[in-house]
Amino acid sequence: MSEPRVPGGRGTELDLPCGETVTPHELDLGLREYACDCGETHAVVMDVHPLSRWVPEELVRTLEAAIDTADEFGQFGTPHVMGMVLEEFPEAVVSADTSDDGSVGYAMVWLADFDARRLHEVVVELLVELMEHALSHAEDGTAAAQFEQQMLQFDVAEFVEAYRDERDFEDEFDTPA
Repeated sequence: MSEPRVPGGRGTELDLPCGETVTPHELDLGLREYACDCGETHAVVMDVHPLSRWVPEELVRTLEAAIDTADEFGQFGTPHVMGMVLEEFPEAVVSADTSDDGSVGYAMVWLADFDARRLHEVVVELLVELMEHALSHAEDGTAAAQFEQQMLQFDVAEFVEAYRDERDFEDEFDTPA
């Protein structure tokens, strides 16, 4: 007997921005890109992927300590970052709540119209904007000015390239930097 097509059920299909569809059962935990029938690769992110996928652990700890969240996720992490990406690119990212499907190993999944490297750049850009915004509200104007000066010298593409090389994103067994 087939399952009804309810959110999180085995019948769940995600309609990708390219027009193709994928089911959560086609996406394993180590997957960072999905080779789509459209001929492109789409970035894949799951709630269980650590924030250190995009930035070093030291920065992750800083973000977790500095940002209070008022949701079920506890501390700032991948679901929050993907929410930022979804807000910035609503037509280019799809998501699914798979929390009712215990056989996939994750509760949420996002697929982007762009590849994992481009998503990495987008996430870093958004995190920099978030930090810049937070510093603009700080009472210490010197810190905000110093951060802004440092960001003028920061090259997102260069950082992403170096970080991806360090993390060795060629397989699913990368380790935190």
